[in-house]
Amino acid sequence: MTPPRENHREDVIGRANVEDTPELLAYYDELDTLDTGALWTVANKIEPWEPASQSKPVLWRYNDLRAHVLRSVDLVTPEKAGRRVIYLNNPGRTDVSAAVGWIYAGLQVMHPGEVASAHRHSASAIRFIMEGSGAYTVVDGHKMTLGRNDFVLTPNGTWHEHGVSEDGSPCIWQDGLDIPFVNAMEANFYEVHPDLQQAVTYPVDDMTKTWGNPGLTPGGGDWDKGYSPLFKYEWEPTYDALTKYSAASEPSPFDGTLMEYVNPVTNGPVMQTMGASMQMLAPGQVTKAHRHTGSYLYQVAKGSGYSLINGQRFDWCERDIFCVPSWAWHEHGNTSQTEDACLFCLNDLPVIRALGLYREEAFGDNNGHQIT
Repeated sequence: MTPPRENHREDVIGRANVEDTPELLAYYDELDTLDTGALWTVANKIEPWEPASQSKPVLWRYNDLRAHVLRSVDLVTPEKAGRRVIYLNNPGRTDVSAAVGWIYAGLQVMHPGEVASAHRHSASAIRFIMEGSGAYTVVDGHKMTLGRNDFVLTPNGTWHEHGVSEDGSPCIWQDGLDIPFVNAMEANFYEVHPDLQQAVTYPVDDMTKTWGNPGLTPGGGDWDKGYSPLFKYEWEPTYDALTKYSAASEPSPFDGTLMEYVNPVTNGPVMQTMGASMQMLAPGQVTKAHRHTGSYLYQVAKGSGYSLINGQRFDWCERDIFCVPSWAWHEHGNTSQTEDACLFCLNDLPVIRALGLYREEAFGDNNGHQIT
């Protein structure tokens, strides 16, 4: 952990150190009647020396949650609930129902033959498939079939609906949305499709076939939206790319082999407010600790291991979800000596980078590792 600041003179210049007096307290009351306040009464809170995230490091174990997620099928219908979701409620962010920072997440379940009503909203979303077969999503008339560890975009303002085919099996996926962020901006809208469902007006999986070919862009493929036209990112080519990349390069000491999902048109993030990545930890690999601004929600796509977050150890296995709050020290370890481990990460890096707020720092003590 970072040692506490010493109380040097240069550290307190410009900081509030005003003792309350009866006259000052009366003055504050007078300001309050005018819907104003004295900056020095809140300066230390709103201008910290460094980020002080309200989010807590949390590990949500899939084996603990799965039965509760499936039980919701017997208790509510998609029609009445809108979306049958058990959301992840970070103890430090319950006021905005966030999993970490300004990111909302939940586990949604649907049975074969079920279809949720088509809708659209200002919030952007991703779905990461955890288990089951036959899942699909329709986005603005484009239907994407989905398998385990695939993830699909439902960008802000697009009509979308989810379902499971009649010949499929019960499906569970992780929803990830920027709802808390959009609400903080006071810019959220929600609308149900007037027909409740939308027509599929393109060949199935057409966006993957058009935009998902490595190193190739379709001739005449015009795309001027702020989000990726590659609505679906499949697991098999992702894992293949990670395997090839790891064989051709040295892993990062902090992240192992990490690749970001990108918009094939711009090579930028998949959406304007949320980014995603997949990283691979080689057998037995332990990364060094670092910290950076931005909020990070991880799902274990493959393997097992652990993460140290601000000195606290969290042991994880496939389908577990955990979060790393902004500016929290973290490092990861793969406990298997024979199999690699892969971590999918949803983050708010597009906003952090666009606003010039990204900052990163390596852990300098104990050869780059935290002490638990």
